[in-house]
Amino acid sequence: MPLLVTSASGTSGNGFGALLAFQSDGSPGGTFVDDDRIADPGGLAVDPRENLLFLNSGADRVLAISSHGRVVRDTGRIEGLNPGGGNFGPDGRYFVGLRRARTIIALSARLDADMEYLFPPGVVPFPRGFAFGDDGRLFLASGIGPDGQGDNTILAFPRGTPTQSARLVADPEPSPLDLAIAPNGHIVVSSERPFGAVDAVTSVREYDPEDGHLVRVFSPSGGAEFRRPRGLRFAANGLLYCVARDEVVAFDFASGECLGAVVRLPQLNGQALVFFP
Repeated sequence: MPLLVTSASGTSGNGFGALLAFQSDGSPGGTFVDDDRIADPGGLAVDPRENLLFLNSGADRVLAISSHGRVVRDTGRIEGLNPGGGNFGPDGRYFVGLRRARTIIALSARLDADMEYLFPPGVVPFPRGFAFGDDGRLFLASGIGPDGQGDNTILAFPRGTPTQSARLVADPEPSPLDLAIAPNGHIVVSSERPFGAVDAVTSVREYDPEDGHLVRVFSPSGGAEFRRPRGLRFAANGLLYCVARDEVVAFDFASGECLGAVVRLPQLNGQALVFFP
């Protein structure tokens, strides 16, 4: 199954500013879709109901893309949207993190209705990745923004009461970026600490969703540089993939072993990844 990666550009780094495709052996397959509405792309998620790929564009819009690489839905430009990560919720809506407004919004999967705020603006200093647990709780990585402001924790929001949250993780070490739910129900985050530092310590960290305690730390092996880790994604075979600067790195989630870089491409500046179709 092809691996798709968003490569940022502009203020997010010197990358391709495109949605790139890679074959199963890691060889590049070129740009997946050529459309000028895709600029400095960020979050990606697949709608399991319609098998459409949802992409958050730095052009202040959200797009839905078919398996043939054609844009089939478009919110149109939403002034000041500045979307970050994206994920589908239990109710079938598409949720998007807003970096400037510091909140999360919900969109109809048809992209034909007004956006709805899940939280009031400013819920965290800088929202990073988020995902819904099997019990409907929302887990949100609150990280450091490009201006150096923010905090380093994970918040848990109970289902049905999005205005109430609990600081779940007290681990002093992470600087969380993306967040995903593992097959065992645990929370995993990519981490770069201190954020933006040349000598930052990078890892993937696993937490128990009940009490937030640190379960394991996944560290890169000699087969990966693992600079600026960002998007996380589990494959159908249980392997965990993380996109980073110039590469995509795989981990055996069962054993914790780093399997090295499965994709290498200079200036990749990866932000998010999915397996699609």
